[in-house]
Amino acid sequence: MNFWIIAAAGATLVTVLLIRALWRGASAETPSRVEQDLQVYRDQLAEVEREVARGVLPAEDAARAKTEISRRILAADKSRTAGMQAGRAPSKPLMAVIAVALIGGSLFMYASLGAPGYGDLSLKDRIAFAKNLRETRPTQADAVAGMPETTVGVELSAEYEALLTRLRETVATRPDDVQGQTLLAQNEARVGNFAAAADAQSAVVRLKGADASTEEVVNYAELLIMAAGGYVSPEAEAVLRAVLTRDAENGTASYYWGLMLTQTGRPDQGFRIWDGLLRRGPADAPWIEPILGQIEPVADLAGVEYTIPDIGPGIGQGALPGPSKDDIEAAQDMTPAERMEMIGSMVEGLSDRLATQGGPVEDWARLISSLGVLGQTDRAQAIYDNAVEVFADDPAATDIIARAGEKANLAK
Repeated sequence: MNFWIIAAAGATLVTVLLIRALWRGASAETPSRVEQDLQVYRDQLAEVEREVARGVLPAEDAARAKTEISRRILAADKSRTAGMQAGRAPSKPLMAVIAVALIGGSLFMYASLGAPGYGDLSLKDRIAFAKNLRETRPTQADAVAGMPETTVGVELSAEYEALLTRLRETVATRPDDVQGQTLLAQNEARVGNFAAAADAQSAVVRLKGADASTEEVVNYAELLIMAAGGYVSPEAEAVLRAVLTRDAENGTASYYWGLMLTQTGRPDQGFRIWDGLLRRGPADAPWIEPILGQIEPVADLAGVEYTIPDIGPGIGQGALPGPSKDDIEAAQDMTPAERMEMIGSMVEGLSDRLATQGGPVEDWARLISSLGVLGQTDRAQAIYDNAVEVFADDPAATDIIARAGEKANLAK
């Protein structure tokens, strides 16, 4: 509200100054050529009178001269009057129209084209804001409590409903039965009771401990997110982090990690993760379709002019192309020097693409490893340091970069 008051006051002040300038400009009396001409004619009349008084100008000639000078004075005075009428100050209705157009038009244009209420934040402030948003966002319990009540999304037969009720009662009496909790999680999810399914899956992960598979932990994170209506809570984030610590390239966990970053004010990082998943493929991966439906507005928020890459049956269009069959056959006949030259050319192509277009973390890691193999340690170290800084807030990406640095024997 304060901004609108200041903006309206500023527009009003500018309008008042403009109208005042128009008024003063129109009413100001400035010497003109007409005034100068009139003064000359008056001087001529006075000179004629003096000539007559001295007896050097006959009366008849003086009369004719006075008549001619008077005619010129009348013409000049008529011209001056017309000019004064043309330069009159604008009328009050016209000034009111000007004021409304300037003030109202300015506020309307800003409301349409600007961002009312959105502060001008520096990059540092935006990152700090995103960090605070991430740390203070609602918990899983708050998110689930805020969800509207929903009914079961599928029509259950009487037999299935009876079996599900019996399963719930059995598991309630045997909470440490891993098999029972697994079946309950699957069936609750099948009927849309995601909160209950997440509770059962949580028991599965807890009971199995270190023996719980990555897929089981991923399923737990996904059920938490689905129970919260697509919101990635701090509890879901912790589960995703555990998955990515085990498997840094897990597609489902990476997708949800990118979603969490986007929800907490870091669409730039979320975009990089999703773009990498698209380019990595495969085209039938379960995360491809939801990414395709969301990545363009996320790219806009990240300030990236983005075109969705062609997703083929394997890796996306933007991924690092490997050697073709012809390249492999040709390499067999090459000398070691020629083979190293071919590899160097491919590495340069990857380096140029990352420098101009960016790319997923896997491509950064591949470049670092390749430069290490080629013996270009200094260059690999510089790119490694840059990648660590770029992906600092993404633990999965950081792990991938770290492994590439180890392969290249780089300093951490």
